[in-house]
Amino acid sequence: MDIRIALVGMGGYGQGYAKELLQASPDRCVRLVAGIDPAPERCRLLPDFYRAAIPIFPNLQDFFAQDRADLVVLSSPIHMHASQTCLALAHGANVLCEKPICAVIQDARQMAEAERQSGKFVAIGYQFSVTSAIHELKRDILRGDFGQPKRLKTRILWPRMASYYHRNRWAGRIKSDSGEWVLDSPANNAMAHYLHNALYVLGKTPATSARPISVQAELYRANPIENYDATALRVVTEGNVEVLFYAAHTIPDEAHPVFCYEFEAATVEYTAYSECSLIARFNNGSVRTYGDPTAPGAEWQKLWNCVDAIRSDKPVACGIEAASAHTRCINGAQESTEITTIPPEGVRQEPRGEADTLTWVVGLQETFLQSYTQGCLPADLGTFPWARAGKVVDLTQYDHFPNLSKS
Repeated sequence: MDIRIALVGMGGYGQGYAKELLQASPDRCVRLVAGIDPAPERCRLLPDFYRAAIPIFPNLQDFFAQDRADLVVLSSPIHMHASQTCLALAHGANVLCEKPICAVIQDARQMAEAERQSGKFVAIGYQFSVTSAIHELKRDILRGDFGQPKRLKTRILWPRMASYYHRNRWAGRIKSDSGEWVLDSPANNAMAHYLHNALYVLGKTPATSARPISVQAELYRANPIENYDATALRVVTEGNVEVLFYAAHTIPDEAHPVFCYEFEAATVEYTAYSECSLIARFNNGSVRTYGDPTAPGAEWQKLWNCVDAIRSDKPVACGIEAASAHTRCINGAQESTEITTIPPEGVRQEPRGEADTLTWVVGLQETFLQSYTQGCLPADLGTFPWARAGKVVDLTQYDHFPNLSKS
C-alpha cells in the first residue's frame, strides 16, 4: 500500500520536496495526496499538481478536515513548525519537519511531548544526519577510532542579496508579524545543518547529539533587518569539547563551506563541492575517506528515511532530541550579546544580478577566515573596533527562551 504524503509549504525549499515526490518511481510506493500553502502560486510546479489531480489546501486544518496522511512534510516558516507538527501528530500522521526544529527550546519540548502521546515519529530535516558519509564517520567516532574529541570548527561564508531578505515576511526577523519567535539567521536557517552536524557527530548514541553546556556569541548586522546576518559562536559541549562556528551572509565572495574536527588521534576535514570531501587523516599517516555528504541525491535521503521508518518501524536518523541541541545553542547565542550594527563607513552595497543588491562588510571575510584558521573569535583579533564577544551563557539547565531564571 502506498504511503500517503502531504506537503506543507509548496514554494521555496518545498519545491525540492515536491519535485522529488512528483518524480518518484512507482517502486517507491508513495503518493503525494495534497499540497498545502496559502499562496500556492509561488510554486513553479503548480501545473504538475493540477495535471496529477493533487488537491491544494490553504492550511493543514482544512486538509485534515477532508483527508489523512501517513507522513506530513513541513517546509513551512520556522515559527509554524511547532504548531503544525503538533497538529499533524494529533491527526495520526508522522512528521518530517524541515530544519531548524523550531525557534525556541520550549517549543521543541512541546513537540516532544506531542510525539510521545501520539505514538508517531517526528524527524527533523538535517540532511547530513541521514547520509552514509556522516553515519560512518559517527560510527567510527563512537567506536573510539579517533580518540577523544578536542575541537570542532566550521566556517560557511555565503553571500545573500537583498532579495533573500525580501522573499517572505519572516526572513531576518526575530518575531513574526503576529508575535511568534522566529530567530531567523544564518546559524538558524541556511547554515543550521553545519552547526547541528558538529553536535550530532559527538552524540553518545547514533540518535543523539552532544549536549551543549555553554555558548558565547558575536552577532553582527549590516542589512536593514531585525536579527543578525553574521555570527561567530564558541560552544562548549559535555566533555569540555570546543565547537567553533563562523557564518556570514555579508561578505563579497562565496567561500566553500569547510569544517575541521580535531581528535586526539586524527583530524577530520571537509570541503564542500570537492571530490572525496570528507577525509580523516590519522597521526600515524593513514587516511580514511567517507565520501561526500552533499553528493547528488543525498539531500532528499531524509524523505526516504522517513518513508522507510513508516514501513519498518526503525528509528529516524535525526529526531527531536538530536535536533534540540542546535536550538539550545541558537537561543543561548541570542542571549549572549546584543546585535552589533556595523558602522556605515564599514559597509558596502553593490549591484548584483538583475535589480538586486549585495550588502557586505569591509574586511569581514578576511577576519572570519583568519579566525577559523587560528581557532578564535573575531573579537580576539582586534581587527574591528566595533567587534565584541558576548557573555558566556550557561546551557546546562536551559529550557526556555528567553531564560526566565535570569535575575
